[in-house]
Amino acid sequence: MSEGGNQIALLPGDGIGPEIAAAAKRVLEALGDFEISEHLIGGASIDEHGTALTDEVLEACRQSDAVLLCAVGGPKWDTTDPDKPRPEQGLLGLRKGLGLFANLRPVRPSEALLEASPLRHERIEGTDLLVVRELTGGIYFGDSGRDGDRAHDDCAYTVEEIERIARVGFEAAGERGGKLTSVDKANVLETSRLWRETVTRLAPEYGEIALDHLLVDNAAMQLVSRPTDFDVIVTENLFGDILSDEAAMLTGSLGMLPSASLGESGPGLYEPVHGSAPDIAGTGRANPLATLLSVAMMLKYGFGMHEEAKRLEKAVDAALAQGLRTPDLTGGADIREVGTEEMTDAVLQSL
Repeated sequence: MSEGGNQIALLPGDGIGPEIAAAAKRVLEALGDFEISEHLIGGASIDEHGTALTDEVLEACRQSDAVLLCAVGGPKWDTTDPDKPRPEQGLLGLRKGLGLFANLRPVRPSEALLEASPLRHERIEGTDLLVVRELTGGIYFGDSGRDGDRAHDDCAYTVEEIERIARVGFEAAGERGGKLTSVDKANVLETSRLWRETVTRLAPEYGEIALDHLLVDNAAMQLVSRPTDFDVIVTENLFGDILSDEAAMLTGSLGMLPSASLGESGPGLYEPVHGSAPDIAGTGRANPLATLLSVAMMLKYGFGMHEEAKRLEKAVDAALAQGLRTPDLTGGADIREVGTEEMTDAVLQSL
């Protein structure tokens, strides 16, 4: 989460990836002097090299100051054969190879899209929260197996793993509204009790941050009943996976959600939450906004360019406020359907 040089590894990927990558390049060129190198990942890399992520591409990403990934996957590469490469292995290999342990997902519904949310307008208006999810530990990475009619998945965390993600949460809260909510299941799980103890022990180091704890089931309810009360949520891998998707639906469209994955050093990985949408690939109808908002996160966390990041977020809001919508978006009166290029033009004009 520090200022770097100016080198960006751009990974367009599959499906609509190359189209939204082109939009990102246009915006980056308008915002600063960046050195952008493009590389294959996912299905495109499987077709060319037989693997979803080559050592050369991983090394190029390591040598960059930030990595922007657009989308991977598609039915062309779907397989149940465990020996065949899958596009998603490229993303997992990238996370592991770059040592990324913190996933950041901001949820800030655009004023112009409030009608698109399944929740009432007045309930979500003013929502501006950030979910910080631990990415490399917990039940997804624990020992698992089957013995006859019994199966098990072990959840394990160390103090060190909890400390480093908690610090990301505290620091993010310090840059935002000064409030951190730690989510666990400490009334039942031993890992959660260790989690709560560790986060509580760190709190005095961040005296200006207001810390509270919520049990995950209660947090899930509160997210839909009072989303505006949250600032930063920090939680473990499984809970973070579920809560960030729940929070995502407040915005009404996956096509609007950016994310960042950060490590202790080296480049962060920035990517839209949506998939590769192979059904509309090549039609010019893809929504570039989640990718452009991921670029805003990259400017902020990867390059320390906070002003430019804010300008880009405001430009996205301004384009939507004009009534422009790609086909995946609804909401608002007097709307006009546009494609990838026209939406990008509008963002650039607002910049």
